[in-house]
Amino acid sequence: MKHPLYYKTKKITLSILTHLFLLIVVASCLFPLLWMIGSSLKTQQTIFSDMSLIPKEMHWENYYHAWKQGGFSRYFLNSIFYTVSVVTGIVLVSSLAAYAFSRFNFVGRNLIFYTFMAAMMIPIPGSFVPLYVLLNKLHLRNTQLGYILCMINVGLSTSIFLLKTFFDKMPKELEDAARIDGCSKLGIWWHVALPLAKPVLAVVVVFNALNVWNEYVLALIIFDNRNLMPLQVALTTFQGEFITQYPLLMAGLTITALPIILVYFLMQKYIVKGVTQGAVVG
Repeated sequence: MKHPLYYKTKKITLSILTHLFLLIVVASCLFPLLWMIGSSLKTQQTIFSDMSLIPKEMHWENYYHAWKQGGFSRYFLNSIFYTVSVVTGIVLVSSLAAYAFSRFNFVGRNLIFYTFMAAMMIPIPGSFVPLYVLLNKLHLRNTQLGYILCMINVGLSTSIFLLKTFFDKMPKELEDAARIDGCSKLGIWWHVALPLAKPVLAVVVVFNALNVWNEYVLALIIFDNRNLMPLQVALTTFQGEFITQYPLLMAGLTITALPIILVYFLMQKYIVKGVTQGAVVG
């Protein structure tokens, strides 16, 4: 029989190795972010010669020049509008659909659900041609509505899957109690299902907000009018044919990253709860 000290030593060693691994992962994630912020405060000359994360001379004016030169005011508002509209649409449609798939029996339920799941396996670029043709026929190309509808469609499959998994494990006794109190099916969804699903909804919101905020390729296909483009188009301003203004580009990237980081921190409690519970009601 092994000495108790052996098991204690083994436990401590495993704990040290686990924490060391996690520290390496955190460092690998934070380093690009810190390097981006540090580079945004350098000049075009020092960005290649000064490899330190904290520059000796900080040029905060890079953020002002990036904002003005890239036309961030217009594109920033565009991206906020697209993100809020798309995320709101996805939350409403996916939660209603997931609740229906989970609680109601209707003809073709499984077929429709698995069709949505199959859509998760189709890469977004694979749908560019049919989307372009469809939007042309509906006269929605080069319109904000056409872009918003496309982005809602992109996020539906994953969101429905996450929410249906949650609703499947939600106790039906809660719904029965609400029904006795006079709640309709829509009222149960609004007053019972959605409040309980806050952790999963937080994951859905952040996942889709990140997707919409960083989207650029689909916007290039749908929009001809540059004034309708999202924020990412502003970053192309600093990339010329012969030279790239790296400090301004890094400042622009920092500006675009801040809103998503803020959203994550505001919803961190719900995100962690949703992930750790695995979409299971606590």
